[in-house]
Amino acid sequence: MPAPDVARLVAHFGMTMLPVESTLFVSTYVSAARAADGGAAGTAMLGLYAREPLSRSLFHRLAHDEVWHYHLGDPLRLVLLHADGSDEDVLLGPDVLAGHRVQHVVPAGTWQAGELLEGGDWSLFGCTVVPGFTGEIFESGYADVLVRMHPARLSDIERLAVPPHEPPSMPIGFT
Repeated sequence: MPAPDVARLVAHFGMTMLPVESTLFVSTYVSAARAADGGAAGTAMLGLYAREPLSRSLFHRLAHDEVWHYHLGDPLRLVLLHADGSDEDVLLGPDVLAGHRVQHVVPAGTWQAGELLEGGDWSLFGCTVVPGFTGEIFESGYADVLVRMHPARLSDIERLAVPPHEPPSMPIGFT
């Protein structure tokens, strides 16, 4: 049974589970303007990581930059695996004087995953993508590929890789 705050947030925003990635989310904006590829010029969504029901972001990469925005709740951790072989953790949360960020840009082509910090119950955040998000710009991050590129992050990859039975991208037409 979800914690009351989580259940109320999910109901209030009308959230559902994001395919492949495992994040509670709701699309909040799809621009009427069109990008050069014919997709929306911009999109935005609200996401919710929760301990119960388990909600997190499994490894994936996008063909466009993605801006993350912390809103409410407990801090969350982004795990970023960069194309040059480097990696980093980014903490988004309320305590900016302790190093939390309230906004962070994940560059296009960066493998990313996210989760609550240990001991947290829930975190409400937003993501903005310009040009807009479509299923076609999403690529699933499978353990066998990621561990070859970033062996030092094995424990994160084992926990946050997309399961092999999941598709390599979002459903066609997904925004």
